[in-house]
Amino acid sequence: MSLNNSEGLEFDSHQSFIAHLIELRNRIIKALIFVATVFIGLSFYANQLYTLLAGPLTHSLPAGNQMIAIGVASPFLAPLKLTLYLSVFISMPFLLYQLWAFIAPGLYKHEKRLALPLLVASIVLFYLGIGFAYLIVFPLIFRFMVMTAPTGVAVMTDITQYMDFVLTLFMAFGLSFEVPIATILVVSTGVSSREAIAEKRPYVIVLAFVVGAVLTPPDVVSQTLLAVPIWFLFELGLWFSRFAPINPHKNHPALVDT
Repeated sequence: MSLNNSEGLEFDSHQSFIAHLIELRNRIIKALIFVATVFIGLSFYANQLYTLLAGPLTHSLPAGNQMIAIGVASPFLAPLKLTLYLSVFISMPFLLYQLWAFIAPGLYKHEKRLALPLLVASIVLFYLGIGFAYLIVFPLIFRFMVMTAPTGVAVMTDITQYMDFVLTLFMAFGLSFEVPIATILVVSTGVSSREAIAEKRPYVIVLAFVVGAVLTPPDVVSQTLLAVPIWFLFELGLWFSRFAPINPHKNHPALVDT
């Protein structure tokens, strides 16, 4: 290859790299603008949103008990912080679409057929995890905590600590509900076969309860309410993985059984 041709290839490679950086920057800007727009729209209802978030706890408190604000700026900052997090949660489909639009041109055709349904399913499962936590887990956890409070102790939770606690559990349940996606990806990429994963079921069950113990408060109820869905979702992902196309470019023993 001549020197001119070599320099031309390097120039084209450099130009391509710059073009990718520009596209990435543009998509990040679009994502930030979208989140900011949602945040501005929701900020007018910040207090109402916090009241809605606090519902599972306030409904479990004894008559006369209420939440408190320890910090001087907490009554203003806590609802605003919640609104920011909620803006990101609501914007998640648009954010993931921007990610998909950026990486899709570099995927193989069979990878696109698999990636798009998994992307949509991951969004739905994430929201289902949050909904499951809010509608089922929170009322049981807070009722249990109030019932186990020592006699003479008034349960009055700080609004900032409550919000941090709730958002952590939202994230834990949202990510835990992505187990089927992870299972399908492991099989479809040829990292492991369905049979090999199924043989590790006892370890998955134990791991589910360990995750439940780490990510939830130290009580059996909340741990079980996270561990059992993880186990169920693992089985669901294992079942769906039989329909997932296996990467033909992956030379792996798992691909022998076709």
